[in-house]
Amino acid sequence: MNRRQVLMSGASILSFAALSGVAGPAIAQAGQDVVIGVLFPMSGANAQVGIDARHAMETAADIVNNSYDLDLPTAKNAGLAGLGNAKIRLVFADHQSDPQKGRAEAERLITQEKACALIGCYLSSVSSTVSGVAERYGLPFLCADSSSPSLARHELKFFFRPAAQDEMFSAAMFDFLDAQKAKGKKVETVGLFFEDTIFGTDSSNTQRKLAAERGYKVVADIKYKSNSPSLGVEVQQIKAADPDVLMPSSYITDAILLMRTMGELGYKPKNIVAQASGFSDKAFFDAVGDKAAGIISRASFSLDMAQKRPSVLKVNNMFKARSSRDLNDSTSRELMGLLVLADAIDRARSTDGDKIREALAATDIPGEQTIMPWKRVKFEADGQNVDADPVLVQYINGAFVTIFPAAVALAEPLWPMNV
Repeated sequence: MNRRQVLMSGASILSFAALSGVAGPAIAQAGQDVVIGVLFPMSGANAQVGIDARHAMETAADIVNNSYDLDLPTAKNAGLAGLGNAKIRLVFADHQSDPQKGRAEAERLITQEKACALIGCYLSSVSSTVSGVAERYGLPFLCADSSSPSLARHELKFFFRPAAQDEMFSAAMFDFLDAQKAKGKKVETVGLFFEDTIFGTDSSNTQRKLAAERGYKVVADIKYKSNSPSLGVEVQQIKAADPDVLMPSSYITDAILLMRTMGELGYKPKNIVAQASGFSDKAFFDAVGDKAAGIISRASFSLDMAQKRPSVLKVNNMFKARSSRDLNDSTSRELMGLLVLADAIDRARSTDGDKIREALAATDIPGEQTIMPWKRVKFEADGQNVDADPVLVQYINGAFVTIFPAAVALAEPLWPMNV
């Protein structure tokens, strides 16, 4: 091939790329900012979730971009050493809890903002869409907090989730029920209450299967429309069934409405073991007050872990200075997710999508170098970290305390919750 042919060939490739609309992220030079696209709901019913997520992301970026005496990935160096101390720069996008809006914003972050990776998205339905966009463009999507098991089952090369998924969480919840039964507590029936998107559907499918395997009778199996204006009929069904344990899978507005409706109808569940989400947010507890006393939730995080991992309290104070609230189940996963992603970019020494993917696949971070109760961060072939050990926490005297498993528990559970 002569020089003219080489030039013509190069021009043809560039022309095809322009016509096809496919534009990959720019490759950063040493010392340049590293752009990461961040997708959360910044408006609408889940706006507070997005606001809190932004504080979590900015706290993590502060840890990466500056030097801190913390035993966390990238914390001790100011910037990414592998890229000449480059700083990460976050570009935020509001997906408005809409998967199609998430798709459009993900494409904008990649093609216009030149993000080298994406992180988000709180709602599993949006994370499903965004992970597909990232796969098509060949750059990593770090699923920080969406917990639907099916997200890791689409044979995606660029999908990574450091935190547990709902099968892992639900297994821990039923392990806890088994432990209570072994202590002589009454635990025979369960009630499932779940919203109608991928989060609620996947959660209920797992819990239904585990209940059958473990010998618990499902006496209420209630699916409801997400963001429903009324839950009166559904609560009457729960009240009539009166399960030993109510297991709700709901986002924040639905969780608040559920608790208020139960109060209005004079129904107090014997026990609530929730799939976190709306039941782990400060806004929920502010809204329902003492109705939340005794609620148990699965979790990835609890502040009392600071007794075992000193970084927890320091990082929580950094987050609280921005947000005026403590880290919770979602914001801890979001913050840690960005640190895991930054660590991979640092080790990749590149903003090329394939190289970051390779670095993520090779991740092996000891649990002691996180703020979570995990054994470690190490991804399986499907991008899931199977060592993200869940815990169960109970809301007692205005704060969550870890009650399960016994190895990390700092208090005995209050059971039943309304004693």
